[in-house]
Amino acid sequence: MDKRVLITGSSSGIGKACALRLARGGYEVILHGRNAANLKLVADEIAKFNGIAPKILKFDVSDTASARQILQDDIGANGVYYGVILNAGITRDNTFAGLEESDWKSVIDTNLNSFYNVLNPILLPMIRAKKPARIIVMSSVSGIMGNRGQSNYAASKAGLIAAAKSLAIELASRKITVNCIAPGLIDTAMTDLGELKDEIIKQIPARRIGQSDEVAALAEFLLSQNAAYITRQVIGVNGGLC
Repeated sequence: MDKRVLITGSSSGIGKACALRLARGGYEVILHGRNAANLKLVADEIAKFNGIAPKILKFDVSDTASARQILQDDIGANGVYYGVILNAGITRDNTFAGLEESDWKSVIDTNLNSFYNVLNPILLPMIRAKKPARIIVMSSVSGIMGNRGQSNYAASKAGLIAAAKSLAIELASRKITVNCIAPGLIDTAMTDLGELKDEIIKQIPARRIGQSDEVAALAEFLLSQNAAYITRQVIGVNGGLC
């Protein structure tokens, strides 16, 4: 399968799980992130089972100019992307009254503004290719129902849903699908529940925290031909949380 898929934030967590699963499925994975050591570990793991080290792109998704230049250079040298999984994101949790301006802006810049910074440079080449393509945006259950101490994060993830739904309308006739995945509580480095873990799990009908590969499995399906008629959707992976 000669299909290039860019996964932002693929050095750990859900992004890493997506990269490993898609590489095993025959996709040409392009890794992205800022943690060089972790990216190399993911690249080495992929190389072990397919014999080819994946390409790694390093840029800050909140930096419009840098993202544009690096993405355009990669497309020019290696070809258009079949798929993009917009996954890079951060949290800076605090009650709204105690939230610093920098924590509001950094989360919005990284999580929401990356929608423009990453997708805008790749969109025209994708359209001009006149082939089916897939865009997957990683939102969150927080973007649907909100969450205490996450007004910045929830706002960014809700914004991604609105942006993705709008883009889906623009691209549907071109056989380019745009969908959101909205994970609930997933076992990653970003999920530090501490002493509240047992109480939070009680609120989840499935009575457990999800695994990154359960999110990656949905991403793999949405990239497939079987998902060609699925677009403008927000699909939860949350154990029934909402």
